Amino acid sequence: MRSKSNATVPAAVTAGLGVLGFSLSLPMTRLAVAALDPWFVAFGRSVGAAVLAALYLLVTRAARPAGAQWWRLAVVALGVVAGFPLFTSLALTTQTSSHGAVVIAALPALTAVFAVLRAGERPPPVFWAASLAGLLAVLVFLALGGGVRGALSTADGYLLAAVLLCALGYAEGGALARDLGGAGTICWALLLALPVTAPVALAAARGNAADPGAVPWAAFGYLTVISMFLAFVAWYAGLARGGVARAGQLQLAQPVLTLAWSALLLGEAVTPATLGAALAVLACVVLTQRTRAQVASA
Repeated sequence: MRSKSNATVPAAVTAGLGVLGFSLSLPMTRLAVAALDPWFVAFGRSVGAAVLAALYLLVTRAARPAGAQWWRLAVVALGVVAGFPLFTSLALTTQTSSHGAVVIAALPALTAVFAVLRAGERPPPVFWAASLAGLLAVLVFLALGGGVRGALSTADGYLLAAVLLCALGYAEGGALARDLGGAGTICWALLLALPVTAPVALAAARGNAADPGAVPWAAFGYLTVISMFLAFVAWYAGLARGGVARAGQLQLAQPVLTLAWSALLLGEAVTPATLGAALAVLACVVLTQRTRAQVASA
């Protein structure tokens, strides 16, 4: 019993640190795209993180991935190195961070869905019902609060694409981290994407403001070092040790933290409708995660 507890604590701590780092991603992205080109913010931070990844792999002399692991790393890179940073950067040029936090609240449920599909599990109908309810709650919120005449805005479409791709990258990366480790998974994914991210970041740099100021650059630095590198190292390590379903429950705190950061750092008003929508989504996520964890244990 004691050894089981000791094995659980590191997973909770590392995954929790990852969630804490991610919780500031949307507010920092909002600050960065205020003066920096959104394509540069998305791909430039991946390039900077790739430099850190190369240094880490060089110092640790980590083993190279082999065979099908490269294809799995490509899925991780598509989801978390390119997809999520790009679509959130595009969305937050016009949308608020607190609005995005409600959409991001559906991320744990979608991550669990991808984990189930990948593992070939057969969860009970309540799992799929809760997942669908969480997605519908997000769509209703977007249609009523962010759309025009009941239709989703372009920014909302970007946010939904970001969540979908990120969930795919989370699920695949969490499973792959069992073989490559949390640091190795994100490091190799960053380097694999470098031939694409570097040219795009270089071309997009021309769209930056002549004098962006210290705040956008500081936010960009956070996204590079924390959101794109250190938080992923901790997050994937937690998923590998505690499992995608169990450790993924810590993501429930992320939208609440993001709403708090949005109010404190950006002065955004968190309306009762926004908070209510976030809580409704989180309630569905709790049910999704519990049924997924029961299936994984069985």
